[in-house]
Amino acid sequence: MGTWHVSYTSGGAPAGEAFIQWHSDGTEWENINFPILGGNICMGSWKQSDANHVFRNHWGWLYDGSGNLAGYFNETETDELSKDGNSYQGNNETKIYDLAAALQADVTGGASATRISP
Repeated sequence: MGTWHVSYTSGGAPAGEAFIQWHSDGTEWENINFPILGGNICMGSWKQSDANHVFRNHWGWLYDGSGNLAGYFNETETDELSKDGNSYQGNNETKIYDLAAALQADVTGGASATRISP
């Protein structure tokens, strides 16, 4: 739980940075450094898998260059929390869909995060 600074990679290259809040009720919220017009706010839920792992199921809308709704994505991620509880690393899969729910892309990547202290 808490607020985190997350760095994403895909294919070994940087893919974005985000601030994520994980909430005690099993929900989470993210603001990523993507262009606002394309969509940069998303949300989801999470559950603890075991003592050191959490699973996240994350959703967001996608927009075209004119700001029109173009589709949505679903990112699933499994993260391992460090022993001191101040960082985590994980792997994710992002499926991108058009508005007719047809799969347009399936992308895998990684996440590395550090806790932001209150």
